[in-house]
Amino acid sequence: MTPSDIERVRREFPGRVIDYFGSIDSTMRAAAGRAAGYVVVAGEQTAGQGRHGHSWHSAADSGLYCSLVLKPTPVLTLALGLATADAIAQAAGVECDLRWPNDVMLGGKKVAGILVQLSGATAIAGIGINLSQTAFPAELEALATSLKTYTDAAEILIALLREVDRYTSEDPEDILRLFTHASSYACGRRVRVDQPDGVIEGTTAGLDASGFLIVRKDDGTDTLIVAGGVRAAGS
Repeated sequence: MTPSDIERVRREFPGRVIDYFGSIDSTMRAAAGRAAGYVVVAGEQTAGQGRHGHSWHSAADSGLYCSLVLKPTPVLTLALGLATADAIAQAAGVECDLRWPNDVMLGGKKVAGILVQLSGATAIAGIGINLSQTAFPAELEALATSLKTYTDAAEILIALLREVDRYTSEDPEDILRLFTHASSYACGRRVRVDQPDGVIEGTTAGLDASGFLIVRKDDGTDTLIVAGGVRAAGS
């Protein structure tokens, strides 16, 4: 992303503070303590953060790496997954799947990741979208993918900010309905879930009113997944 790209994005959102760094340790850290509406974008992250304490591979000029400061809302993580998938569809013409709670999937691999952390009275949403990587580190090769040749980070950021604004203003019930419709993982999907006391295997049976995933085990009992790594069984 170039300075002219950032100016293009700023013109679309004149009331927002949008900062850009060619290289930064983490956009999440840069967003800490800022007011709702703030956006920080980086061309590269040297210590990008992922979910469950993992790092996010943030190669220079190969992806969109940004953090948004938002007002906390119910089912925010689900709303951000929907917003990211829709932004990709609009800007790149690529339809993606959603793996609960907010992993954006393309061809069974992760093309975008979202991390939400509460910070005082605000929520910081770190969003990474793989745009043009053609190769990944060996440990990620089977797990990650990119939009391959799509490089207009400004266009996708504009779409992303618009969609985040739209989805975070929706009623929680509508978010639950939209996510269930958009995600092949929400209902009827055979999955394995990493939990602190072991791995659960079963079939997804929808979302509860708080947006948590229900997994029905083979003995017919339901387990509510509040957090944990969900993956397709056999993957």
